[in-house]
Amino acid sequence: MSMKQKMKYGAAVIASCVGIAAMSVSGVAMAKKEKLVPLSDAEFEQAKSMYFQRCAGCHGVLRKGATGKNLEPKNMLKKGTKRLHRIIQLGTEGGMNNFDDIFSKKEIDMLARYIQMTPPVPPEMSLALMKKRHKVYIQPKDYPTKPLHNRNWENFFVVIERDAGKVAIIDGDTYEIVDHIDTGYAVHVIKGTEHHKTQHTSDAVGRFWYTQGRDGKMTKIDLWQKPGSMLLAETQMAYDARDVAVSGDGKYVIGGGYWPPHFVILDAKTMEPLKVVSTRGINVDGDYVNEARVAAIYTTPNEPTFLVAVKELGQMWQVDYSDLDNLRIEMINSAKFLHDGFFDPTGRYFQIAANASDKMVVVDTEERKLEAMIDTAKKPHPGPGANWNDPKCGPVGGTTHLGEGKVSVWGNDPAGHKDNAWKICYEVETDGAGVFIRTHPKSDYVWADQTKHPEPEIQQSVKVFDKKTRKVIKTIRVTEEDGKAAVHMEFNKAGTEVWVSVWNRKDASNPTGEIVVYDAKTLKEIKRIKGLTTPTGKFNVYNRSNHVT
Repeated sequence: MSMKQKMKYGAAVIASCVGIAAMSVSGVAMAKKEKLVPLSDAEFEQAKSMYFQRCAGCHGVLRKGATGKNLEPKNMLKKGTKRLHRIIQLGTEGGMNNFDDIFSKKEIDMLARYIQMTPPVPPEMSLALMKKRHKVYIQPKDYPTKPLHNRNWENFFVVIERDAGKVAIIDGDTYEIVDHIDTGYAVHVIKGTEHHKTQHTSDAVGRFWYTQGRDGKMTKIDLWQKPGSMLLAETQMAYDARDVAVSGDGKYVIGGGYWPPHFVILDAKTMEPLKVVSTRGINVDGDYVNEARVAAIYTTPNEPTFLVAVKELGQMWQVDYSDLDNLRIEMINSAKFLHDGFFDPTGRYFQIAANASDKMVVVDTEERKLEAMIDTAKKPHPGPGANWNDPKCGPVGGTTHLGEGKVSVWGNDPAGHKDNAWKICYEVETDGAGVFIRTHPKSDYVWADQTKHPEPEIQQSVKVFDKKTRKVIKTIRVTEEDGKAAVHMEFNKAGTEVWVSVWNRKDASNPTGEIVVYDAKTLKEIKRIKGLTTPTGKFNVYNRSNHVT
């Protein structure tokens, strides 16, 4: 961090601390004297929407906390509106973004008051209601038997346009935006059909892609269709949701809900909901959890199973989809609060962050049991993760962290490098907390973003370090525009380019976001793809369909 950055950020922290110190002169009693100004009905609805869009993912619908802190009224009333306003405004170095470039002072004030009030409990959702919200736009019998365009669809990038409720399809060869597809609000994850060793062998693997929106809407996309006709079907399976996966045989698609806390298995061809399974239950501490959310879902490459991460329970559920009428589920105890993960190169071991426990959890999907738990830096968050070979430790995996500027790297080859397996190999210091890490087998480098740091210059930069020397070789300032952050890296099919999103956090309603393309070897900028609204995650069809990490 530059001296100018340190002075700017330090001044903000000091100002916040002075306010907190002044407040603590009379202890908690002083905070209690601050009267809570009630919200009007219109303000309450607006604040509720703001909380859902920006806060519920980390703190929970019922505000009991997970990745983020507990925000129940009994705790928030002690802090009071002024202090809460300051925290929301400035963010923290511990992984919470500043919101002064997203919300106005009035909106921050409303949100600060809202979290001191009793949280509303959303309704449940039945299978019958899901079926009513199921729509088919193109019948499977009418799918084309070959691509209806001449583009190299395996090098397409499927890009989330978060706040537009859309997904953009970009041609990785020409950098042209092929289509903008209406999907659910704030799509969190997109996954396509994948190559599996014992199951799916179709040449069209990667053709169909499924999205999961924050509003619970799941959609099916066909990359062989002409622009304007790529959306095939949709279903709403929750009110708040995060992840989706497709079975290895291509028969089923599964969606995971934050609220209601459940997962739903659907027919992959038509998107018709078939089965709902609640994830409420007893956590690893022996306590009943009502809001036991599904944080992530993955398809095991070598087994006919889904992996379902039940965040608050601290359990990985390995769900065998061979017989939906007699569903077999192994509930694997690990640690709270499970979030994102990725497979090792063999596809046998799944590595997932239990971020509030500061651990990476490893599950053996062949034995269907816990393999290891690795202590890491504060709040690991690998996103889609990264695997590579280290000259000393052999095959390794890595993660960024929501809680501090650091990349943790561990050995993940128990067969060939037993002494290094599931142990921290080394750490790389960065300037700020990050969300995503990415590499490619043909690249000499690993890329890590720093999106969660509240200082703009750090938020807008990515770190690149060398696999052999383990040293940061370059800090790339992706953008210098106010209210924008650099987030999420993805390689093209050939491994020769790295695409980085410029997320327009401040002006989220306009297509002022962009993707910056870099040469993966020289690290020089090649192209800026403009005309995107709040681009975040992006997924190369070939790499994701073939488990290239």
